[in-house]
Amino acid sequence: MKSKTTIYWLVLAVALAAAIWTLNRFAQPAAGERPVFAGLRPDRVTSLQIIPAGAREISVIRTNQMWLLDKPIVYPAQTAAIEGLLGALQKLTPVLTFTAGEMNGRKNADAEFGFDNPQYTLDVAAGDETWHLRVGNKTAPGDGVYVRVVGTTGAFVTGTGWLQYLKRDANDWRDTTLVTVPDALDWLVITNGTQAIELRQDVTNRLWRMVRPLPARANNLRVVMAIQQLRSARVSRFVNDDPKADLTAYGLELAAVAPGNPNPPLDIWLGNGTNLVAAAHAGKAVSGLAGELFARREGWNAVVTTPREPLAQWRGTVNDFRDTNLLELTVPVAAIEVRSDNSFTLQRAGSNAWVVAGEKFPVDPDQAGAFIKQLAGLQITDFVQDVVTASGLQTYGLTNQARAITLRSAVGSTNSVIAQILFGGVTTNEVYVKRSDEDFVYAVSLEQLNRLPLKADYFRDRQVWNFSEANVAQVTLRQNGKTRQLLHTGTNEWSLAPGSQGIINPPAVEETVHQLGQLTVAGWLGRKIPPEQLGLTTNSLSVTLELASGTKYTVDFGGVVSSQTAVAEVTLEGEPWAFVFPPMLYPMVQDYLALPAAAP
Repeated sequence: MKSKTTIYWLVLAVALAAAIWTLNRFAQPAAGERPVFAGLRPDRVTSLQIIPAGAREISVIRTNQMWLLDKPIVYPAQTAAIEGLLGALQKLTPVLTFTAGEMNGRKNADAEFGFDNPQYTLDVAAGDETWHLRVGNKTAPGDGVYVRVVGTTGAFVTGTGWLQYLKRDANDWRDTTLVTVPDALDWLVITNGTQAIELRQDVTNRLWRMVRPLPARANNLRVVMAIQQLRSARVSRFVNDDPKADLTAYGLELAAVAPGNPNPPLDIWLGNGTNLVAAAHAGKAVSGLAGELFARREGWNAVVTTPREPLAQWRGTVNDFRDTNLLELTVPVAAIEVRSDNSFTLQRAGSNAWVVAGEKFPVDPDQAGAFIKQLAGLQITDFVQDVVTASGLQTYGLTNQARAITLRSAVGSTNSVIAQILFGGVTTNEVYVKRSDEDFVYAVSLEQLNRLPLKADYFRDRQVWNFSEANVAQVTLRQNGKTRQLLHTGTNEWSLAPGSQGIINPPAVEETVHQLGQLTVAGWLGRKIPPEQLGLTTNSLSVTLELASGTKYTVDFGGVVSSQTAVAEVTLEGEPWAFVFPPMLYPMVQDYLALPAAAP
């Protein structure tokens, strides 16, 4: 029993020794699994030096969470290029490893592998940790490159893909952003030659306002677009890094401005609070390079070239940066008071309901909403005069008797005015306007004014009535002194009443009557309009639909507007209302209900 136990333990020991030898011999991590830069973390790297063979040293450092090129020139560095290289170095693994013994066994390994005159020398620092790498020759097939980490024995062969991140020219490591524009901005100054424009952002509504050379509302869309395009502006070429360079040669000093220069120097200053956070300067056009300008980034010596287009929104006169919207509606409108020949007040009566003060007819909420959108969309076509005296206002027809539209945020409150617009004299294509809270006189196109629904009747609900064709007993048609009656005898069944003659299409008549039962006007023209103005005569077509209950609905047709529609009139609440007949229905009425000219 004892000898068998001894043999058992001896066999187990031999097997264990064999397993250990096998693991040591064959189960070592593959060369490609061991990184060349053990422990390298790109987010902890603080500096990087690259020395290309035969070229100047390139050095970048991380400061204030940003990369800065400090050799051979001082300039913001291209973060993407640096992060790309560091990421590649972190993942860099050998495909072949040479031990110290194998290196010593070669006659002149440093010369053979290119380490005595490396293509690149890299120094990477992350706090107290440093890595030094020499990049030698490529292997004979060209698909590998010899590398050595200084301070370790042996050498490696790696793939060549990561070499794309190594750039020999310092300019390839420079930030090509023309200017870094932060998200937090609340003031900016634009200098177009000798003209200075200052804008500030309102802390409440975040809208931009002009404060210099005059206080005025700013063109917010233009400012936002200009800032976005400035963020996209890129350096095309780095031209001159001499701190003593003659900037006048590039049009980057005011002294270089010539009278009448169509492209004067442009200076853009961006700030937040009391701090200047960024600035860019654009000079004259680059000879021989269409669409390119000389430019400079504030705080750095480099003169560069950049495309003209991203800076186009920053050029212009004072008026180009003023708001061309007559109104900016930042709160809901609860009441609209119109003072004109047809004065009225439109008032909100619920979340989506409106009424006309003093009127009983239903109001179309979509029409009220459209009116507000029209007012909000009024565009200034001309900045007529900035400082106007009382006599000047009279000249422009903008006295207290002028037509006016007042918008209020609360019904019946005299202290809730959002804005008031005064409409004055009319020129050939424009009308003078003024906001009561501003001193300026503007002009808007006469076309915009004519499109405004400045009459209470226009807001009536567009649906005239609503009943089913199944309830219609008969239709009476009168035209040119003649009468025809159609009797409804069933679904899609119509016949001529005794004494009426002609040919009818029952299914078509059914559909036409169905559409008439849901009559919705294309637009109201108003009440009590003289018949002659509507083209209504004794010969006009009149259609009366009589229900089985005896209720009658009549529509009279007047002057033809086009082949697709005409003016028509109905009586509602005892008053005649004129409207534009719906174009989709008018041809059906003409084809299936109107009496032919030769009808008996």
